[in-house]
Order: sequence, then C-alpha cells, then structure tokens
Amino acid sequence: MQFDERQFRKFLSEQDISDLLDDIAAAINKDFGMNDKVLLVGVLKGAIVVTADLVRRLHSDVDVDFVRCTAHGKSLSGSGTISILRDISVDVRNRHVIIVEEIIDSGRTLKFLYDRIKSANPLSLKIATLLDKSSKRVVKIDADYVGKVVDDQFLIGYGLDLEERCRNLPEVYALKYPN
Repeated sequence: MQFDERQFRKFLSEQDISDLLDDIAAAINKDFGMNDKVLLVGVLKGAIVVTADLVRRLHSDVDVDFVRCTAHGKSLSGSGTISILRDISVDVRNRHVIIVEEIIDSGRTLKFLYDRIKSANPLSLKIATLLDKSSKRVVKIDADYVGKVVDDQFLIGYGLDLEERCRNLPEVYALKYPN
C-alpha cells in the first residue's frame, strides 16, 4: 500500500462503496428517464473515481465532463477567492446537470460552482456526493444525492487524497487519532 496502515483504519470497504453508489444511482435513475439528457460534472481531482463508477450505473442518456477549481484564502467566514483551473467544455442548456463530488465539507467551492452552472440555465441542477461532512459546512449548500453522512475526520482512498497520493486505493480509510 502507499500509506502506513498503522496510522489508518478501514472506514469503507469496496462493497460498502459499491452499495452507496448503487443507492445514489437508484435515486438518480428514479429522477431521470432513459430519454433525459443528463450531464455529470465531476469535480477534479477526487471525483474522477466516483464519476467513473457512477456513470456505469445510470440508465439515462449520460454525458460526462469535468471541472477543476481551487480555493485561495480559505477561512471560516467563507471569504476567499475560488479559481477555475479547468472549466466545463459543453453547453449545459437543455440538459439535466449533476455535479459529482467524492466528499463535501465546507461547501465553499461547490457553492461557487453550483451558482456558476445555475447561471448557464440548465434544465435542472443537482449535486451527488459519496460522502458528506455536513457538520463542516460554512456556506448553505446541500447535496440531492448523498451516499453517507460522515463525521469530521481525515479520510483517504477512493479519490480522497493524502498530499495527492492514495486516491487509487479501492477502499476509504480514516486517520486513527491517538487515544
């Protein structure tokens, strides 16, 4: 493995993750029919894994694109600058758009992205996330499709990184805190 397993404990197994994605996909499939044009917008880098596994579970006419944002000057008040490093490359009009995240915590970047996409007039705009740290939210934004609400803890694997490493782990691990 690419990390010291003595410092981490398994948080979600591959089966747990698969079950959560099945639940998210079932909810999306209930909301959108086979003739609906759905655009998944994965937020890079972490959501690439979730997006890839989610898209295969959907029954609609699905397209995929990615966006990459970065936040500078983060603070609890929500001030700071958010920059787009890679923008969406398709027109969102006449499409149902679902922003896909691997995890939502403060919500600052997601709220910026949500408002930006909403201003482009999609048919609908929703948010899907595998994990939701709703207790860490500093701005008002809620996901429409949530795999699991989690406590405030440091997680790696399945798209979640440790200094740009460990995204490729097939399971999610949590940092063990000293007793």
